Amino acid sequence: MPTMGDTPAAKFQSHLEIKTLRPPSPPTRPFSLSKNQDREHQKTPFFKSRAGIRKSDTWIISVFVILHVVAFIATMVANDCWRNSHGDCALKALGRLSFQPLPENPLLGPSASAFDEMGALRQNFLEENHHAWRLFTCTGLHAGLIHLIINLGSVIFVGIHLEQVFGPLRTGIIYILSAFVGSLAAALFITNSPAVGSSGALFGLLGAMLSGVLRDWNVYTHKLAAISFLFFVSTINFAVGLLPYVNNFSSIGGLISGFLLGFVLLFTPEVKPLVHNKAGLYEYSTKSSIKSKLKLDRPIIRGVCLILFVFVLLGSLGAVLGGINVNQYCKWCKYIDCIPSKRWSCNDITANCETMVSNSQMTLTCMGNGNFRVFPYTNISQARMKDLCTLLC
Repeated sequence: MPTMGDTPAAKFQSHLEIKTLRPPSPPTRPFSLSKNQDREHQKTPFFKSRAGIRKSDTWIISVFVILHVVAFIATMVANDCWRNSHGDCALKALGRLSFQPLPENPLLGPSASAFDEMGALRQNFLEENHHAWRLFTCTGLHAGLIHLIINLGSVIFVGIHLEQVFGPLRTGIIYILSAFVGSLAAALFITNSPAVGSSGALFGLLGAMLSGVLRDWNVYTHKLAAISFLFFVSTINFAVGLLPYVNNFSSIGGLISGFLLGFVLLFTPEVKPLVHNKAGLYEYSTKSSIKSKLKLDRPIIRGVCLILFVFVLLGSLGAVLGGINVNQYCKWCKYIDCIPSKRWSCNDITANCETMVSNSQMTLTCMGNGNFRVFPYTNISQARMKDLCTLLC
């Protein structure tokens, strides 16, 4: 007999069980990469900027470029071809900033006396007048507009890449020290013709980049392309150095300095693969990013290269202060710096000319070979007269 508590609702009571559904697992990879294949995925092209780079990280090369441009403009203003050469200039439309005639400066630049005034290297200034400060000022000068464009164009490309990957501090140290060692090398082969050593800093960056490729050969891809690029840039700039005023020994010294400093200051980039969705739900591809290691690896190589760099720096400095001129022992070395041509002069002798003034005309006659030239003016500075006499002799 049913009780009072047994109700019809209780007879039809049921229990509902709710089960959560698991989402389908993504399909497994049909194969796994081997260790060597995984390393290949962790390589990166050499000319690739560090991930997340900020514009503030690349400022040191910009500062150097601006300083070089300002120094070149100041040199052209001091040259003042329109007044000092009485309008005998190339690109006369530029007025005071016009260039010297091409036989005098084939790189579209100032005169030899203007280089002397702005701090170029010359044998008598170092040996007789002891102008050691020219070892620093010559690194900021360019021989002409063509030299400026080629040199700074290379510095911008190579320098900003190094600055992005290794930071402005290391890049700046390599730039400055390579420029100074380059000027010391130029002083060891100095002649009595003005020489500028701005290419030493560029070749220092090229040497550092070369050492970066060699020491981390297994990290980068397209290594042969990078080395080919370095060879091309070096060849172009070295060829420019065969013209007057550009010192190729500065480039050689900067290259050696930058190569050693690259092993000392640069580090091995840590390459990590990043996975990003490409199209479909499970379609992926990989890309690589560079995270620079803060630790200094390979201490033995760094120590050896540091000792070699100090030896090169102190040895060159001691030789320069001791008045050593390698040209006295190497007669053909001068052709590495400047190749004579009918279109320009590599003359480094001390020229002596006889001056005759009559009827508002001036006649210069070289005492060495008898060449002479008549100029339709007489108001000319002694420095400019020395330039013209050197061209005649």
